[in-house]
Amino acid sequence: MRSIALALCAAGAAAGATAAPATYDLDPEHSFVHFEVLHFGTATIRGRLGPARGSVTLDREARNGLVSIELPMHSVSTGLAPFDAHLRRADLLDVEAHPIAWFVARRLRFDAADGAPAPSAVEGELTLRGVSLGLTLSARRFGCHPHPRLQREVCGGDFEGEIRRSAAGIDYGLPFVADRVRIVVQVEGLRREHSDSADRP
Repeated sequence: MRSIALALCAAGAAAGATAAPATYDLDPEHSFVHFEVLHFGTATIRGRLGPARGSVTLDREARNGLVSIELPMHSVSTGLAPFDAHLRRADLLDVEAHPIAWFVARRLRFDAADGAPAPSAVEGELTLRGVSLGLTLSARRFGCHPHPRLQREVCGGDFEGEIRRSAAGIDYGLPFVADRVRIVVQVEGLRREHSDSADRP
């Protein structure tokens, strides 16, 4: 009976650990934000920002979470240096006045169709050039695996959404360069060994 009781206690503790909110710190080598905007109705301009820094807390039991990410705007890169320099100017990203952009979300939607609950969408605010814009990022994929060296869980995926750049005061080139900007986020995070309760939603 004593061994059965101990086994039940261990199982309960394991279940509690699984259900507890978990916080993941973004891996700067695998966390970037990409953007796409149509140019003169022909080709698509593409660029990248990052690495993104911050953390994500997932509460699978409550099906909620917290996302807090910052982006260094000086890192903008399209592969063309003169264009990158223009993007940093005041009539576009205004990097000197607004060197950091933030994305904060306190509402996550979960989908448990394939078993364990996984985030299907993140609803939050992107602060760009000092202006807060509502932004919903939908998950294209999401997964977790054990880190082969650190023996800690890694979770991540690809998310996408859309904003209108004019809403943040970026109206240079309109209407020849499109107002709608597609945002694609690649993100991976390493689970903290001891999640801070302050990170919980």
